[in-house]
Amino acid sequence: MLYLAALLVHCVPLAMGQYDICKSWVTTDDGPSWEFYACQPKAMRMKDYVTVRVDPAGITCGDPPERFCTHENPYLCSDECDASNPDLAHPPRLMFDSEDEGLATYWQSVTWRRYPEPLLANITLSWNKSIELTDDIVITFEYGRPTIMMLEKSLDNGRTWHPYQYYADDCMEAFSMPARRVRDLSTTSANRVLCTEEYSRWAGSKKEKTVRFEVRDRFAIFAGPDLKNMDNLYTRLESAKGLKDFFTVTDLRMRLLRPALGGTYVQRENLYKYFYAVSNIEVTGRCKCNLHANLCTFKEGSLQCECEHNTTGQDCGKCKKNFRSRSWRAGSYLPLPNGSPNACAAADSPFGNCECYGHSNRCSYIDFLNVVTCVSCKHNTRGQHCQHCRLGFYRNSSAELDDENVCIECNCNQIGSMHDRCNETGYCECREGATGPKCDDCLPNYYWRQGCFPNVCDDELLLCQNGGTCYQNQRCICPAGFKGVLCQQSRCEVDKQDCDSAPGAGGSLATVGLALLALQLRAWVDL
Repeated sequence: MLYLAALLVHCVPLAMGQYDICKSWVTTDDGPSWEFYACQPKAMRMKDYVTVRVDPAGITCGDPPERFCTHENPYLCSDECDASNPDLAHPPRLMFDSEDEGLATYWQSVTWRRYPEPLLANITLSWNKSIELTDDIVITFEYGRPTIMMLEKSLDNGRTWHPYQYYADDCMEAFSMPARRVRDLSTTSANRVLCTEEYSRWAGSKKEKTVRFEVRDRFAIFAGPDLKNMDNLYTRLESAKGLKDFFTVTDLRMRLLRPALGGTYVQRENLYKYFYAVSNIEVTGRCKCNLHANLCTFKEGSLQCECEHNTTGQDCGKCKKNFRSRSWRAGSYLPLPNGSPNACAAADSPFGNCECYGHSNRCSYIDFLNVVTCVSCKHNTRGQHCQHCRLGFYRNSSAELDDENVCIECNCNQIGSMHDRCNETGYCECREGATGPKCDDCLPNYYWRQGCFPNVCDDELLLCQNGGTCYQNQRCICPAGFKGVLCQQSRCEVDKQDCDSAPGAGGSLATVGLALLALQLRAWVDL
């Protein structure tokens, strides 16, 4: 009976949900067997599995205790934050707790008592797992939304960060970007990073509290305003380059750059009303399992995909041992409605122990070394198992070892770098004066001219002397009578002849004229 029940579970029709089962038991002319489908876990509240970090150290209020006030009652500063008192403390965990009976609990920063020094705070959410966003990110602020903030994402567990969206009451002033709305984006710009003024302007701290990252509005560009045309969305997720990764994160970071002002300027006589307070963060998404799992469970402190299709790994990102006869591939939403599982197949080659991570389908046995090695590694890989990157390439930290894009070209600037190789993080070795990951920029006090050259003058450190003027940081234009790199030398001191031949330096203009005439007459005689 249990076996039959298991079969019935897997035979639930797809009408119950899209991509919600991975396989079903079917009968064919060759007998009963499993039929595989692309599949994915259900969406869930990801804040239940998150770890949070707030920095810099000391940004959370209460140590030492301090009083604060609100914009509604700016001079009635009777509220207090005290980390040693549970009733008055505001630790980071209160951004994710359940708020019973409508009583708001929240994390709170220190007040802006050190103005005009910026009041900066970072809130980092980490899952130690790739997740795919399925709904809006909603951040609820108490006592006013920041006037400037930005949302960042990471795809490699916080090693590198990328802008996700900018927020400001004046985008051009804060980030030198024009204000845009997500609903104005097109199908070709749905994954554009933009700046919005929609959630930053002051309208009263009690009236408008939320800041959103609009996932649904971006989905609606393809699926329509009611998200009814999901087939079109799934098709575009497969076909549009970078679109699927745009909604994928391992970490999120909110950078709070300026608190709510309650007006147009900072009232320096009362800085206790300026601070950040976050009562709730909602993140809805699903575990990224590369369409190889429909279940994701919380094990040993992190989310794990329950992998199907003979795959394994935290994200089902590789084939199981003995199922590596062809390279691993993610499942696909296409063709609709069941997609392509791209299941791993059993290995049947004579070199069953030869692991090439899908970058080679040929192996060779080296007799005198007694080893089996991969032959003709592809995708810019090298090594016995195609596990290293070729010179001039580095490891893509966000890709599995058997991903076709596991090695990224260094792209070192040929002029600014020592050679075309880079380190494991993609940074090239720069020549003197050059800087940047690709050595295509110059250090301060250097300028670019087919390479980085030290500034001759910069109007601050190496000033042109004796009335000389600095031209594009490259040379000093000297007045008459002076020479040298910085116009620091008098022509008379350097060259006595220049001094003697200069007007007024030892003879009259008439004398100089007669001398020139004599030279000219002598030249005629010589002819």
